[in-house]
Amino acid sequence: MELNSLTAISPIDGRYRHQVQHLDDYFSEYALIRYRVLVEVEYFLFLAKKRFFPLDAAGKKRLQAAVEGFCLEDAQWIKQTEKTTNHDVKAVEYFLKAKLTAEKPGSANGAKAGSANGRIADQPLPEEWIHFGLTSQDINNTAIPLLWKHAVEFEYLPALLNLKRQLEVLAREWQDIPMLARTHGQPASPTRLGKEIMVFIERLENQVELLIQVPFTAKFGGATGNFNAHHVAFPNKDWTKLANEFVEGTLGLQRQQYTTQIEHYDNLAAHFDAIKRINTILIDLCRDIWTYVSMDYFKQKVKKGEIGSSAMPHKVNPIDFENAEGNLGVANALLEHFAAKLPVSRLQRDLTDSTVLRNIGVPFAHTILSLRSIEKGLDKLILNKEKLIHDLENNWAVVAEAIQTVLRRENYPKPYEALKELTRGQDGISKQSIHLFIDGLKISAAVKKELKRITPQNYTGVGI
Repeated sequence: MELNSLTAISPIDGRYRHQVQHLDDYFSEYALIRYRVLVEVEYFLFLAKKRFFPLDAAGKKRLQAAVEGFCLEDAQWIKQTEKTTNHDVKAVEYFLKAKLTAEKPGSANGAKAGSANGRIADQPLPEEWIHFGLTSQDINNTAIPLLWKHAVEFEYLPALLNLKRQLEVLAREWQDIPMLARTHGQPASPTRLGKEIMVFIERLENQVELLIQVPFTAKFGGATGNFNAHHVAFPNKDWTKLANEFVEGTLGLQRQQYTTQIEHYDNLAAHFDAIKRINTILIDLCRDIWTYVSMDYFKQKVKKGEIGSSAMPHKVNPIDFENAEGNLGVANALLEHFAAKLPVSRLQRDLTDSTVLRNIGVPFAHTILSLRSIEKGLDKLILNKEKLIHDLENNWAVVAEAIQTVLRRENYPKPYEALKELTRGQDGISKQSIHLFIDGLKISAAVKKELKRITPQNYTGVGI
């Protein structure tokens, strides 16, 4: 069957394609090829700038145009060439050589004297400086960190910060809403709904702070990381310094100084672990909101035409939080594998990292889907204040903590035990029974009055 949203095997490219299709700018085969072209051209221009070879303005312009105007047709030419080379990066090299010599891609690679570029026979062409001294991983281990950096900075962090801002708005809106807390699923000291949202905001802030501390690192050092080819050709050049300048100054990445043929992936693994922790926090949020909906603390906006159940017409299900939880779980399973697998490579290199790296967009896309689902779900919530007040009023036993703590302050003998005897395992603890208990205490009238002012609605601690 022809590939489309109905025939795609992965839901990322099928059912959810319309929500995440913009991510193909970073994670598609086309995107990877485009980033490889970018790195190859930037390296070539860097060498020209360092006067390894002369490059005229026309040649520079052609290569810059190859990057800026890179299109699907160019990527298809490279893929077609790969069928012959059986090597993806070498196909990129041939593509750029053809672009540099002003030949039409698909003709013989490398122009001859007097070819379409108009050069004379004794004027050397610089095309062999493309990919000079490099192995394919010098390109892959810069292109992939660069596309990952752009995806994180332009897509992931803005999406996450948008969600955080949405939570902050809700936290402020609900900062004075008292709510019965539950520990071990049982009624506990009352809290405020806004503060419970702030819990997740703080957790997200802390983990984002850790995430952004992890650098985007790259490998750039020749076949086994020692600049062997570079050094033998130009032994008097400081290739370490030049590589650092190129990777950090031109690409904006941090170059690992001692590598094998491939990057360590330790920092990439740290990124995966950080995103996984953030996803876990969001799973916790989804489950809490889902539970509050099931407890009727929240109603949900009804969208005309939507159906909650094929059998039960009344249902309005919290599907956005369920969808987010499921997608976050899929993302975390993949991120867990990537973080554990990528830093391990046999000796100076095996190929197991290659296919794994081609999949990093999958958990990224599932994560972006989840962020959008949570935003959508939060936007549907309608606070049911009556239910929150009802639950508080039906759980007067939760003020027992407050009473016994004030009695401790007053040096009342064994106050905890007295409140335990009154409330533990007892049904029907009401305002009346609590006040009757207070009346029977041998304390001053002022303290009794103080204790009677405590209610489940106002025993909520400090604000946010």
